[in-house]
Amino acid sequence: MKKIIFILMSLMLLSNVTYSQSPCGDSDLCVVQFNAGFNKANKVEWVEKLTDAKYKFIDIQIDTEAAGKYKIVVVPTIVIYNEGEEIYRFQANILMQMEFTKKEVQDKIDEIIISSF
Repeated sequence: MKKIIFILMSLMLLSNVTYSQSPCGDSDLCVVQFNAGFNKANKVEWVEKLTDAKYKFIDIQIDTEAAGKYKIVVVPTIVIYNEGEEIYRFQANILMQMEFTKKEVQDKIDEIIISSF
């Protein structure tokens, strides 16, 4: 438990770092799930099944710079990027469990697509 608290506190300190682009590139609609190996029990399995967007998974325990670069303070975090910019962010609760549903995230993807017409 102390290790998890230390990691979360470290991530909070790194959250002041800014980022310039999506981990998916500049032109695509993309959903990124940030998680960590120590929290794999709370991986959000349905994210890969979202439609009309690319999907990427980043393990911040492996990619140690990602937490600071993308301001990840809790895992899992799901971020929707469009044309390289962050559009929506869904963060887990204090128990590191995602409370948002597949439908809520898909609705945001659909809104982005509709607004581009």
